[in-house]
Amino acid sequence: MALSLSAATEPTWVFGYGSLIYKVDFPYLRREPASIRGWQRRFWQGSHDHRGTPEHPGRVVTLVPAEQALCKGLAYLVENEVFEHLDHREKNGYQRFEIDITLTQVEQRVAGVLYVADEHNPAYLGAAPAQEIAEHIAGSHGPSGSNRDYVLQLAEALRDLGDRDPHVFELESLLRSINT
Repeated sequence: MALSLSAATEPTWVFGYGSLIYKVDFPYLRREPASIRGWQRRFWQGSHDHRGTPEHPGRVVTLVPAEQALCKGLAYLVENEVFEHLDHREKNGYQRFEIDITLTQVEQRVAGVLYVADEHNPAYLGAAPAQEIAEHIAGSHGPSGSNRDYVLQLAEALRDLGDRDPHVFELESLLRSINT
């Protein structure tokens, strides 16, 4: 269920699992390594506003339900006015959802939100073979830069967090083998 924070006055935790890990262009009160259960990253969301164009959308990461999965990322404690910026940044099909976040270094569970672009949004591209996704990404570029760089930066950020995401690392490997 989508979440509105219009009445909230206290700072809120936001879970970052994609570009929010490595492209932090917003103020925050606190940042912690974190994880969530029951979700996995997939490059199944189209991006016609950041890593692609309306004519040739790129592919960016979203989350899909996966019962036993553990998704690592970063959690940010933000003032609620930050959501105006985040909502604009995540506008292309993403909605806010409530989630329980585990702050891993302090072993604390907190209530928070995350942005998910599910299969019901018009920019959703869905599953495809890894090679096809990699070729799509290799040929995409948008106002925020190359789609390839998005994958490579995310893979490096996940390594720094100690996360071995097979989907992201397979795409990284395939992209490194594609001449662009």
